[in-house]
Amino acid sequence: MTELSRRECMALGIGAAASLAGLPASAVEIAPSLDALARARGLRFGSALGAGGQSDEFGDPRYRSILLRECGILVAENEHKWPFLQRGPNDPHDFRRADAMVDFAEKHGLLFRGHTLLWHKPQWLPRWVNEHDFGSQPGKEAERLLVNHINSVCKHYGTRIGAWDVVNETVSEQTGKFRETVFTRHIGSEVIDLAFHTARAAAPHARLVYNDYMTWEPHSKTHRDGVLRHLEAWLKRGVPVEALGIQGHIGTENSDSSTGFATGREEDWRKFLDEVKGMGLKMLITEFDVHDKGLPADIDKRDRAIADYARAFLDVTLSYAEVEQVLVWGMADHYSWLQDRWPRPDGLPKRPTPYSKDFKAKALRQAIADAFRAAPGRGQRTEL
Repeated sequence: MTELSRRECMALGIGAAASLAGLPASAVEIAPSLDALARARGLRFGSALGAGGQSDEFGDPRYRSILLRECGILVAENEHKWPFLQRGPNDPHDFRRADAMVDFAEKHGLLFRGHTLLWHKPQWLPRWVNEHDFGSQPGKEAERLLVNHINSVCKHYGTRIGAWDVVNETVSEQTGKFRETVFTRHIGSEVIDLAFHTARAAAPHARLVYNDYMTWEPHSKTHRDGVLRHLEAWLKRGVPVEALGIQGHIGTENSDSSTGFATGREEDWRKFLDEVKGMGLKMLITEFDVHDKGLPADIDKRDRAIADYARAFLDVTLSYAEVEQVLVWGMADHYSWLQDRWPRPDGLPKRPTPYSKDFKAKALRQAIADAFRAAPGRGQRTEL
């Protein structure tokens, strides 16, 4: 890790930065980290990070210091996804980028989540999988490819990763139905059963999660209803789903036509959470951020609106003891995936994360902290 200067530590205003630069903790103001506040309520807090490519926040020492200051859990933004691990059907899995992040987490006593073994959406499968010749027994070949991939990844990490998003985004937000892929064509909807049972055999210690992006906004009702139907069916078939990952990409609807925040509907959201709770599942907020595409340009007004909306969502969601983690999808604005998606009409950078481009804590960081303080307590957790 590149050593930070005294000036950088003081600008960051965080105790972890001081220790990283060899300064005494008293050199900077120390406040409870977000993970410390979460742990006081039996929750955990963490963040995604990327390594290499266009989003190399892992290579940024100031970003790493924020992670070490605030987080108890890390997750790879892309580096554990199939297209990043295996470039072709005859290529071995390449874990170098992902391993570097897991090594970093272990060195500093942080937990690591796995995301994701099967992103069941055609455009996010490896191109070679979509174009693969499945031969005269396509069902067996499709099963072989998927089982080999899941086994390779889970066995490579063993107990180093304590939870996996086994399947990501298999329910269509438009129809609530099961997405069609090369795997459904050759295996059927039982591809989900296969993925979870394979993951359970390969990682018997790990929590197995279904992850999706249904939200509390009105436009998400069809998506929410579809997720509930599929979860219920999987559990009835004995699929070992143990938790639901609620991505938590809230705020401006993720489309080019949106002009502002949708209105979160607490009653409908509580009904959804009640249904998941009734199935005996735990819940995690896995990819939290607040999309501000349609909000005013004024930074103070925009940050206040983002914080208020986030606080409202978190207060409702964290009121359920079954919700055990909050992970943001990035800690600093300039590294957020939302900067390259659905640009603001005024061309200004978005402000969807807890820290600004210059690594200053924003109102959103305070909103998350206050939501943790207000959350009801649950049993203490140190694992995933």
